[in-house]
Amino acid sequence: MKQVSILSSAVAAALFSQSTMAAVITGQVLDKNQQPISNAEIHVHGKSQSVVTDKQGQFKIDVDNKGQLHISKNNFIDKRIAINGEDQNVVVTLTPTSVETVVVYASALHKNSLEMISPVNVLAGDELKDKAKPTLGETLKGLPGVNASYFGPVSSSPIIRGLDGPRVKITQNGLDSSDASRIGPDHATSNDSLAAEQIEVLRGPATLLYGSGAIGGVVNVVDNRIPTDNIESLTGAAQYTHDTVSNTNTYAAKLETGNDGFNFHFDGTKRKGHDYDTPNFELPEEHEEHEEHEGEEHEEHETANSVENTFIDSQTVNFGTSYVGDHLTIGVSFGRIETDYGIPAHEHHHHEEEEDHDEHEGEEEYEESVFAQLEQDRWQGYMSYALHDNWIENISLRVGYTDYKHAEIEDGAVGTVFTNKTTEARATVEHKLGLWHGMAGYHYTESDYDADGEEAFTPASVTKTNALFVLEERQFGDVTIELGARLEVYQIDSAVSMAEHHHDHEEEGEHHDEEEAEIINYSEDFTNLSLSAGAIWQYQEGQSVALSVSRSERAPLSAELLSNGIHISTGTYELGLGYHIEDGEIHFEPEDIEQETATNFDLSFRRFIGDFGYTVNFFYNDIENYYFQQNTGLVFDEEHGLESAAGADEDAMAVYQFTSKDAKLYGIEFDVHYQVTPNALVKVFGDSTTAKLKDDEGYLPRIPANKLGSELQYTVSDWKFSLTGTHYFEQSDITAYETKTDGYTLFDASANYQLDLGPVDTQLYINVDNLTDELGFVHSSFIKEKAPLPGRNFSLGIRGYF
Repeated sequence: MKQVSILSSAVAAALFSQSTMAAVITGQVLDKNQQPISNAEIHVHGKSQSVVTDKQGQFKIDVDNKGQLHISKNNFIDKRIAINGEDQNVVVTLTPTSVETVVVYASALHKNSLEMISPVNVLAGDELKDKAKPTLGETLKGLPGVNASYFGPVSSSPIIRGLDGPRVKITQNGLDSSDASRIGPDHATSNDSLAAEQIEVLRGPATLLYGSGAIGGVVNVVDNRIPTDNIESLTGAAQYTHDTVSNTNTYAAKLETGNDGFNFHFDGTKRKGHDYDTPNFELPEEHEEHEEHEGEEHEEHETANSVENTFIDSQTVNFGTSYVGDHLTIGVSFGRIETDYGIPAHEHHHHEEEEDHDEHEGEEEYEESVFAQLEQDRWQGYMSYALHDNWIENISLRVGYTDYKHAEIEDGAVGTVFTNKTTEARATVEHKLGLWHGMAGYHYTESDYDADGEEAFTPASVTKTNALFVLEERQFGDVTIELGARLEVYQIDSAVSMAEHHHDHEEEGEHHDEEEAEIINYSEDFTNLSLSAGAIWQYQEGQSVALSVSRSERAPLSAELLSNGIHISTGTYELGLGYHIEDGEIHFEPEDIEQETATNFDLSFRRFIGDFGYTVNFFYNDIENYYFQQNTGLVFDEEHGLESAAGADEDAMAVYQFTSKDAKLYGIEFDVHYQVTPNALVKVFGDSTTAKLKDDEGYLPRIPANKLGSELQYTVSDWKFSLTGTHYFEQSDITAYETKTDGYTLFDASANYQLDLGPVDTQLYINVDNLTDELGFVHSSFIKEKAPLPGRNFSLGIRGYF
């Protein structure tokens, strides 16, 4: 007992004792012309609390140990200077950049976007506000290497370098968004771009901190629900926008205040819109492959100039509070989302009973629209303690609980209900061991997923993960290297019903509904090991080259493994990896399923100083056992079960099964800019992705088309103008049962006017999307022929800050 007492006292002393050393660091931050820089942020490395410079560029910050000051300011290169724990005065000169620099919260090691070894894109500030759309996919799709799945404008998820679904981790403040968007493309993400402070898109080694499934990348939505800096006065913002293409009105507001270390946050949004308009387009013929009759002429196609069932009615509200002290930061937040949105091309065809057919003969089957009701309650907690010990710098804990519900409403009645309750915790220790600086941590998640109703094609399941991870960096002169590892135990449990797997062709009068369903209790564990290494060489001020390599293992999600049923929104019958088709029968045989293993190489060249700058990324991703849905050539009919597509009933659905084959994805993404004059900036950006199966087995399905774009920004007085043109190339690299997609060009324009209203910083703006009213189809969409991109849209709005 004595030894335990001594050990406990030592641990408590190490964690909570404060150094007797106390010092005040004063200084001034200047630009290269020796002019003061105001609002530059200064904080002690490893400590969350920060101060900003005044109008003369001066600052004062308390320290209690030797360490490192981190000085950052948008559009300047960050500086780090050593401090010895004694009173001292410093003068810091910052070098301007030709691109905006933003601290990447998901980097874990306090890096800005220019210091990252892994490629990263960040949308923040007014640029984010101007580009914010109802979905993450539409908000981010203009970034190099990023596209959207596009199930209409209200359900669209990010695609990174051709990878989507479970391979793209979507997080909010570092914790999983925990919705059902990974289950199917018709399920919207629960993240709201309007409430975000910034949105980060990461690839490469940094993604290992967030899960083995992040083979494609991580999209981290950062907000200030739990304030981590002291707020000294009442501040706020409000915004109103009207979109003409869908007659949508959007309202957003934010309020923050604080006193004596205690801080409070509120934000809310309201969005209501109708079906969106499009250029005139031809509706696809239903089951065209079954309508070819000799000697019969096809009638003209039906046309449309809007996409039905694409309305949205959404409300979000978020509350948060925190206490920020010299060492301790602790806080909690609560968020509520309620969204109703239409699901385009989601139709149910109803067949009358045999005796009623005569009176309805010749009439078309009526189609019943379906919409989704999404509800989510989300609690988050955060604790951070800065020790400034010799080797431990900071201990932090993030916890979250999400209760998600997605109900599909059919003819006013609840049809299928999807629920997902997720508990998550992430504990990290930031440390310095000799010349190495890094972070180690533990990550736990438990997801309780359920689905009940006609579209419950994936059975209920409970998924748990327990993971240990570490990320370390060390500087060698102008070269910084980074090493990472993650060991994850992944467990999935489900009760699989065999009732739907047998389709006996019985005589009409016989009934087999009474046969009890066979239940198989399925449980499987996977151990995923992921490793990464990277280096960045700052060979000149403002210029660098970075190289990274990672090897990541991923276990299948329940939808990829256990799906077995009709997915009406995509018009398909889906089967998971755990099933086998033999003689028209479906058998559950989930043996010998191997993890998906990706080996990824990234090479980046960057210049961000002077009038000319660029970022160019080359990538190559070699994936073993790549999971994807493949058309089996069979169709499913409720009366006959599985059968060949040839001669099948026109209402039969194509059968898609998840399979695993070796694949490779490679390409380039780039962003080049030139400051022509102090008022004019020109950008050129683009990306290209090639995604193939190995052994010449063809291309992967629904890979986004390559894009190439240019943007002109011009400022004069209180006006800011921009004009962007983006060409999406034809996509003819297709797989079996897929059709090519024609290319198209979109032009977008915007104008912002800064109003002088005293204490309120006010902007009037008008954005014009698809200026030429171009007809465009998204190749990566499951419903591309039924849901083209919106036509010309005027967004008129006002936003104010105080």
